[in-house]
Amino acid sequence: MQDHPIPANASPEFGHAEKKFYAAKTDEERLSALEEMIRTMPQHKSAEAMRANLRTRYKKLQEKLETKKKKGKSGGKEGIKKGDLQIVLIGLTNSGKSSVLSALTNAKPGISQVEYQTKTAMLGTLDYTGVKVQIVDLPSIESEYFDSGISNTADSLMVIITNPKELGKIAPLIEKSIGERIIVLNKIDLLLESERRRMTSQLQSKKFNFISFSAKTKENINELKQKIWESFHKIRVYTKQPGKAQDIDPVIMNPNSTLKDVAEKIFHGLFSRVKETRVTGPSSKFPNQKVGLDHVLKDKDIVEFRT
Repeated sequence: MQDHPIPANASPEFGHAEKKFYAAKTDEERLSALEEMIRTMPQHKSAEAMRANLRTRYKKLQEKLETKKKKGKSGGKEGIKKGDLQIVLIGLTNSGKSSVLSALTNAKPGISQVEYQTKTAMLGTLDYTGVKVQIVDLPSIESEYFDSGISNTADSLMVIITNPKELGKIAPLIEKSIGERIIVLNKIDLLLESERRRMTSQLQSKKFNFISFSAKTKENINELKQKIWESFHKIRVYTKQPGKAQDIDPVIMNPNSTLKDVAEKIFHGLFSRVKETRVTGPSSKFPNQKVGLDHVLKDKDIVEFRT
């Protein structure tokens, strides 16, 4: 199944999930096994390529099942169409999820202190250096309107809290979620300095991937956007035409992608049209370096294809 070897320090749970995948007789069983593999695989950096590979397989299999499901239905309520990069806001009522969505995107959700105010998912788009990220604000996790299906399949989760104690209530409800998690300690503008230090220390001691944030004052908003981008484990590749400036919107690729991978994505398989390739950026030895299609790219590289 895999293009990458099993990572070191793989847990017995991961091995068990992999066996379930090979033994699966239906796509539903394979999807469940992949979900478990992603959830239990090692989190260290050397496993990033395999993690990306498993998520890609998961997404393709999920899309296949969704297509089959739609073909079998003549109607029904249409759900949220998943974006290429999707992060979901998770939290208890009054944690400030809607305010976080408003701070990060152009969405204007109804913001209220009334409990369980959000009853339907709200969508917004974060534009980060040309990368379009779909942000979904779900109803509070203890609400009857909460959709675990969306949270389970999202690429990443933003867990919005106002106190670390809330994580004890939230964690059991997102056990099946495959996305990487960012803990957002929200409403820090309401905390005393001593309270803020104490809560920050608690989160640090648990080695959570977290950030302190205020949706009201937007303190640390740039750092939060950076964390959101990093949670997807992708790279940005900018293209340019000869003699012109680079394109504003990047092509989003998996780590260790080659120029051939980018060419296939841009030219839809007709990469044989490419006669010459040049790279400027972190993976090049010097600006406008002439390289082959097997050249491995890095984040923020600028590539030029000549056909």
